[in-house]
Amino acid sequence: MRRPMVAGNWKMHGTRASVAELILGLGNMSVPSGVEVAVFPPTLFINQVVDGLQGSGIAVGAQNSAIKPEQGALTGEVAPSQLVEAGCKWVLIGHSERRQIIGESEEVLKEKFAAAQLSGLMPVLCVGETLEEREAGKTLEVVGRQLSSIIDAFGVKAFAKAVIAYEPVWAIGTGLTASPQQAQDVHAAIRAQLAVEDAEVAASVQLLYGGSVKAANAAELFGMPDIDGGLIGGASLNADEFGAICRAAGN
Repeated sequence: MRRPMVAGNWKMHGTRASVAELILGLGNMSVPSGVEVAVFPPTLFINQVVDGLQGSGIAVGAQNSAIKPEQGALTGEVAPSQLVEAGCKWVLIGHSERRQIIGESEEVLKEKFAAAQLSGLMPVLCVGETLEEREAGKTLEVVGRQLSSIIDAFGVKAFAKAVIAYEPVWAIGTGLTASPQQAQDVHAAIRAQLAVEDAEVAASVQLLYGGSVKAANAAELFGMPDIDGGLIGGASLNADEFGAICRAAGN
């Protein structure tokens, strides 16, 4: 049985003081024992968060990592092996903000995915369509292509040690949310695409939904059969709200 997961992407938010306050709130929140919880702070604060959450059961991930697993001459980047040493378990790969604003291509994302796994990090592969693509009826085509990029390069079994997050670009930070059925339809299609290659991998991989998830809508979204939890943006910066979302995943 798949374990529910809730991941908090803090994006480019935080100061030492605000992070310390958030850590305190996270350490005090009540989370069902069966829910896997992770937070993804800015790289600058990873050490502070790892130290502050020791013993809490909350894992720490990075929002980005380099295309090479080991240290080297790549100014401004952080190697996956360095993130592991810092205490990270997870890393986001392919978030739409990095695809669209930073311009990361499928070729770059494949390198990052492989480098992360070689170093022992678990990638959270983010996939999703723009509003224009959804309105053109291309949602499943776009998401399928983003998945196929990894499957064609490394085989479907690469997802035995990864998580997939479906985040419709039009719902990220906009207040708009895919309806539970819209989200479920895409999650079901993702699982079906994986099942064509390997039914066991498809049945076991955690599929998260992201896009303006809040405590008010989390339970209905997480109640869908193929949605195993959420990748949470703004709401993860509030420990009370994030805790409520985690409890919704446990129900």
